[in-house]
Amino acid sequence: MSFAGKVKEELKGQTGRSRHCQIAELAAYFAVCGQVVSEADGKTLLKFTTENLTVLKKCYILFKKAFRIAPDLSVRDGHSYGLYVLDEDEAFMCVKAMGVFEGGELAADSVIQRSCCKRAFLRGMFLASGSMSDPGRGYHLEIAAGDSDSARRIQEIIGVFGLEAKISERKRNFIVYMKEGAAISDFLNIIGAHVSLMEFENIRILKEMRNSINRKVNCETANIRKTVSAASRQASDIQYIRDTVGFGNLSENLAQIARVRLDNPEVSLKELGEMLDPPIGKSGVNHRLRKLSEYAENLRKKKAGGQHD
Repeated sequence: MSFAGKVKEELKGQTGRSRHCQIAELAAYFAVCGQVVSEADGKTLLKFTTENLTVLKKCYILFKKAFRIAPDLSVRDGHSYGLYVLDEDEAFMCVKAMGVFEGGELAADSVIQRSCCKRAFLRGMFLASGSMSDPGRGYHLEIAAGDSDSARRIQEIIGVFGLEAKISERKRNFIVYMKEGAAISDFLNIIGAHVSLMEFENIRILKEMRNSINRKVNCETANIRKTVSAASRQASDIQYIRDTVGFGNLSENLAQIARVRLDNPEVSLKELGEMLDPPIGKSGVNHRLRKLSEYAENLRKKKAGGQHD
């Protein structure tokens, strides 16, 4: 099962204790898959259509809890499910409670005044039309909102909890999404997916530790390469001085560091300084080696000038 599947499986069992929270979650399902239907005979009924069996079951449970209604159910082609409130009086009662306008448009604001109801509404939206990537691969959570007004509403509700969500349009459908691991973690907490939250955090911590270790290893590897490259360059300069004019014209300090470096090409500047008599610090070693490199460069220029002449 995917990580998103695990989250939804956990949310299936999360039902608000208060009737107002149950109605707020039902309003979210109405926003995704519900509609008010006017029959030819003038009768009005409430209908939910979904391919998600989990959503169907959750809607059925919430109708029974919030309204004491047992809706009618149907299955089409084994993958499309319908839930109906056929009694007109009951349908009107549910529509009014969920904040649905006469034309079938969901107002929602009237049923999500409380913070707990906002959480329930977001839980319903994610269960009905949300998805997220495996946190081991990347961080991405999104809710398919449908139109731009619905997307802005979801974005604003998420913002109430101090989280930043963005909106994008994809194939004429507006998507509300988050890509920050910390924000997604907080969102899972808001909608009540606490078990999934713990798993998400464990994966995130391990991933960040692994990335931190990789960064340190890469940094140390780069430093080693830099040190080896510098040592190789220094040895090359010193060998050129030895093979060209010898160490006789060098000061005692420079001649000493030249011999020690040639004998110990792999050691660090700190270790090199400790081998000298008397010992000197890293900056002193670096200064002397730089002098030798400048001396070697001048010799190369003189030789090149002489060959040119």
